[in-house]
Amino acid sequence: MSTPTPMGPGSGPVGYPDYDPYSVHPPLGPTADQPPVPVKSGIGAGKVIALIAAGGLIAVTAGTVGGGVGYLLARETLPTTSVSAAGVALDALPSIVPGSIAEIAARVQPAVVQLNVSGSAGGGTGTGFVISQDGYIVTNNHVAGGAGDGGKIEVAFSDGSTATGTLVGASPDYDLAVVKVDRTNLPTVPLGSSDALAVGDAVIAVGSPLGLAGTVTTGIVSALNRPVTAGGEADGQTSFINAIQTDAAINPGNSGGPLLDGNGAVVGVNSAIATMGGAAGGGQAGSIGLGFSIPIDIAKRVVDEIIKTGSSATPVIGVQLEMQFAGPGAKVAAITAGSPAELAGLQEGDLITAVGDTLIADATQLIVTVRAEAPGDTVTLTVDRSGTTTEIPITLKAATS
Repeated sequence: MSTPTPMGPGSGPVGYPDYDPYSVHPPLGPTADQPPVPVKSGIGAGKVIALIAAGGLIAVTAGTVGGGVGYLLARETLPTTSVSAAGVALDALPSIVPGSIAEIAARVQPAVVQLNVSGSAGGGTGTGFVISQDGYIVTNNHVAGGAGDGGKIEVAFSDGSTATGTLVGASPDYDLAVVKVDRTNLPTVPLGSSDALAVGDAVIAVGSPLGLAGTVTTGIVSALNRPVTAGGEADGQTSFINAIQTDAAINPGNSGGPLLDGNGAVVGVNSAIATMGGAAGGGQAGSIGLGFSIPIDIAKRVVDEIIKTGSSATPVIGVQLEMQFAGPGAKVAAITAGSPAELAGLQEGDLITAVGDTLIADATQLIVTVRAEAPGDTVTLTVDRSGTTTEIPITLKAATS
């Protein structure tokens, strides 16, 4: 396993100035009141993502040409073609069977676009998908976010046409962005439900790995609610993802593309891949079957807010966490004055062991679990205080910059 690229001393969150977020230790992550800002990258500038998993740290690469996921029918049965004993000719059978991978790909591809982005932070190629006929496109912040500083976005459609895209807004915390093109009557892809997914379910991804537009890959859901932190050494941005993990091929260029279920509905936004190490010569490595996608049920809220206001709120409870604490649980290092945590009666030294029915392994999992909610939502924290367990309801509020 390769060593992740360090950001260097002095780049950590408030209260932890010398923390190296990419060292092989339980990652520090942000304070809950000061959420980190994620990744933006260029085609030649690989970024580093840390996957917090049992047993250590896994290096994950992402870039403007980020990751993708694939599709292998699990609940759904793949249609098969055969010649009967009566001698039915193969060319007499339909070439695309309704509900098959081929049919889903043909139906969805017109709504999947390639994004060629240039900006002050560099340029690169990624993927996006159209969610409205009047031209709103969802992608990753690390694909399109760099265009916010006087950059340009070229949107290439499956029919060969192109259009100029405008960055509507982005959420570095969630690694999501919305781009708009001045077109009407565009084909769209329907949004499904990530909450309905189960491990082993079928998924399919469409994107532009290495600039190869319209590429379809296949796989299954390998895990759900996988805590992943994504960051870039060049800009100090970090995003936290409560990710869908899949075993399908993910390669640079798929970032921002749709992860589809067996009905062809979007269940995730492809965002990152894990690798065993960098490619020879310092280039980005390819897929090893560990891909990560932002659940669409989380993305929907963020995207809707960006379309309406140009930005999106990040929910917090208002604590700083003791990130060196190995767990299980997330230990409170400090309480922010006037925060939901203070109002709810949380104290320094409390150990948060669960949010609702979700057991908390460490601080990173607490952050991604909270961010799966929305400001104004009320969650119940299970808190261990000096050996006494208490359930504390707390209403989340939006983080302030």
